[in-house]
Amino acid sequence: MLYRKISAYIEQFLKSESNKVLLVDGARQIGKSYIIRHVGKKLFHNYVEINLQVDASMQRVFSDVKSLDDFYIKLGSVANAKLNNKHDTLIFLDEIQVYPQLLTLLKFLKADDKYTYIASGSLLGVALMQTPSIPIGSIEVKQMYPLDFEEFLIANGFSEHTLGYLKNQFVLRENVDSAIHERVMSLFRSYLLAGGMPDAINTFLDGKNIQKVRTIQSEIHEYYAMDAARYEMGKKLKIKRVFELIPSNLENKKKRMVVKDIEGKQGKQFSDYEDEFEYLVRSGVALEVKSISNPKFPLIESVRKNLLKLYLNDVGILTDILYRNNVLPILNDEKSVNLGAVYETVVAQELKAHGHTLYYYDNKQRGEVDFLVDDYDSLSVLPIEVKSGRDYKIHSAISHFVQTPEYGIKQGIVLANTQKFEMRGNILYIPVYNVMWL
Repeated sequence: MLYRKISAYIEQFLKSESNKVLLVDGARQIGKSYIIRHVGKKLFHNYVEINLQVDASMQRVFSDVKSLDDFYIKLGSVANAKLNNKHDTLIFLDEIQVYPQLLTLLKFLKADDKYTYIASGSLLGVALMQTPSIPIGSIEVKQMYPLDFEEFLIANGFSEHTLGYLKNQFVLRENVDSAIHERVMSLFRSYLLAGGMPDAINTFLDGKNIQKVRTIQSEIHEYYAMDAARYEMGKKLKIKRVFELIPSNLENKKKRMVVKDIEGKQGKQFSDYEDEFEYLVRSGVALEVKSISNPKFPLIESVRKNLLKLYLNDVGILTDILYRNNVLPILNDEKSVNLGAVYETVVAQELKAHGHTLYYYDNKQRGEVDFLVDDYDSLSVLPIEVKSGRDYKIHSAISHFVQTPEYGIKQGIVLANTQKFEMRGNILYIPVYNVMWL
């Protein structure tokens, strides 16, 4: 099975006797159910899994549950007598957002303490936003993402020792052995093709058949677009349109959402589509990067709400849309093909998976820097520029950015196609795959 870092978190939580119920949130097809099932069966003698999406389309056993007694009666009808006590019985409520009343009921189920519970949701962020009585204090939401690059390396046979070596070289800012560097870069390019969806990665590992991988990615992309139809009438078409615009927007110089392109109407404002943007972000299928023009720590104090970039949640889906079965532009790193959008997407995906809130710098006089994140160690802002080409030392915006005294920048980072760690002024150039350690 594919190694997932979150499994250790889930296991520790279930062993902790916490007074909360863990909710694992994230987009569809990223492996939430699989990893919860794996940990749950490992830790509990009695494991009961209820897929509420399936229930809603078939028996609707749990559709009208309003009380603890209702729930226990319905649970007993589907559990096949696999019920004892909280120490040996885990109830996994999958796709809990289908029945929002169960989100509220979690508080009372936990207080009753009859069994141990865990839940997951694909549109959980949306459901919690719309649930009038969120059980604050009774739930802990853990965000899950597609496999990150470190997990992809592990899937491809990298040992803990080799990963430790790579991380140590990053910490010391020392170059990696050239043979290992080439191996990591080769797998990084493969990751740009395969992405982080478990089904796509397993298919890639099974036979390196890119056509089969692309079929899976296309199905997931279409599935995400169809999910918009679950939203309220009048907004679902606009949600789907915004989602479909993401790849083409990333090919533009500015890469930000252009409001007039959504419906082709003049006079529309950013505020007219805030719900649509919120849906895509909360559902986990898009990653938002907010604009900052006058950066200061913490960055949330300086956000400009009317300028927004959206990235797809998986770089493999993006390269499927852009290149389909033609893998040569990526594998051969062809000079004639601009991979800027692809590299930015994988960096956004990595940073988000590591817990960063994402921002970018946009200033009419000084230019644009791809990403800004809060550096809590130095209590300053860390600017990150992403370069896919060989001219990675040409970057006027980040140069101006780090040299602006009032910003108080300690260091800037350029992620590039290079083997060497190199410091010029207060800009550090590093191999692009080291984003996995940021």
